[in-house]
Amino acid sequence: MKSKTIFVCNSCGGTSPKWQGQCQQCGEWNTLVEENIVNEISTNNKNKNKNNRFQALAVNNFDGIANKNKIQKLGEIQTKVAPRLLTGLSELDRAFGGGLVQGGITLIGGDPGIGKSTLLLQVLAHLLEKHNCKVLYVSGEESPEQIALRAKRLELNADDLPLLAEINLEKILHIIQNEQPQIVVIDSIQTLWSDVLSSAPGSVAQVRECAAQLTRLAKTQNITVILVGHVTKEGSLAGPRILEHMVDTVLYFEGDAHLRFRLLRAVKNRFGAVNELGVFAMTEVGLKGVGNPSAIFLSQHEENVAGTSILVTQEGSRPLLVEIQALLDESHTGNARRLTVGLDAQRLSMLLAVLHRHAGVQCSSQDVFINAVGGVRISEPAADLAVILSIVSSLKNQPLPSNLVVFGEIGLAGEVRPAPRGQERLKEAAKLGFTKAILPFANMPSSDKFKIKGMQLFPVKRIDEAVEIMRNL
Repeated sequence: MKSKTIFVCNSCGGTSPKWQGQCQQCGEWNTLVEENIVNEISTNNKNKNKNNRFQALAVNNFDGIANKNKIQKLGEIQTKVAPRLLTGLSELDRAFGGGLVQGGITLIGGDPGIGKSTLLLQVLAHLLEKHNCKVLYVSGEESPEQIALRAKRLELNADDLPLLAEINLEKILHIIQNEQPQIVVIDSIQTLWSDVLSSAPGSVAQVRECAAQLTRLAKTQNITVILVGHVTKEGSLAGPRILEHMVDTVLYFEGDAHLRFRLLRAVKNRFGAVNELGVFAMTEVGLKGVGNPSAIFLSQHEENVAGTSILVTQEGSRPLLVEIQALLDESHTGNARRLTVGLDAQRLSMLLAVLHRHAGVQCSSQDVFINAVGGVRISEPAADLAVILSIVSSLKNQPLPSNLVVFGEIGLAGEVRPAPRGQERLKEAAKLGFTKAILPFANMPSSDKFKIKGMQLFPVKRIDEAVEIMRNL
């Protein structure tokens, strides 16, 4: 039989009969990799009898569920709240939406060395010791000796923690079927390979097949499965995009692995709120939750500094105070530079145009650098007003008051649009000692009973009003 190959996209899983620079399905560049489909079919037939007993069990259980499927009215469906299992780390429970869910499958991604394996080892040790849960740690990257050394270094009581060093999917499924653990950690999904495919571990086909089998196992056996995933140089999870669609929860580690603080963000959660953020500090004995995360995002200046403003951002259900820093300098090249860290660079260009058109502040000859302190990434548009005022502060060399907070979205017409949960933002700022706030007019408290004692509010409807108030403070 002649060998036949196809090219599979690492981003979306789409196929092409020949190599192309750009995937026709998702538009990504240089993501097509070669896969041998003939060998996979022949290997499948060769190992059919040996492997089908593991797959058949899961399929039969799944079919048992499917046989109950019928057209139903929503009012007739019996619903229940999914019970939660606390992990021992309040910040991780926050990211999960309240704790682990039985039968849920989670994908955790992050840069190498940022703390994924350390965090999960801490969680399993806690669940084994405090809740007497039946757990299993499957390692495909590290040897048992390396994991044992980490447990001792972290001073964990993990002598009885079950550990399996294996990368063959069928063997892993067989052991899970026999042991019936409540919680399984797979470190990592890119190292697993299945006998039914001939491609190398980490390929699109292998990652997709292994994830599908583990997802089916989690749903049919009510086992909580946590998958560790590699990330690309851009910071997104490696492998086909379908991997994220298969699982219930996707968590990303953010921040620099060389810094002390780690941020764990939920970008998908079928059992809780999206964009919840857990904040950890890396210590000698592992990751510890940070009780007051706003403190790490605020720089401590001895005196007021031009080019800084305090933003009250909303991460999931939690308001956070983050210092936004701006530096403007005369450009010595033909094209002024625009650089952001933690914020959207394209949105910065838009804000500079709005600032010029509707507030008369010209920055075309200036290099503009914007930074969100602490390594946090801010995606919500409510950061617009804080960015604008930081830019004006740096350009005019006029420091903002140290007790002032800012939030609000800016439109192309120069209007200042409201931000969600404005009252919660103001309460968090007041709790940390801030006494002044520039905010959208629509976020003003509707009555006196909602006003915050000791907080002086400056509502604005347009960007020029905000700039004028800043100059008079």
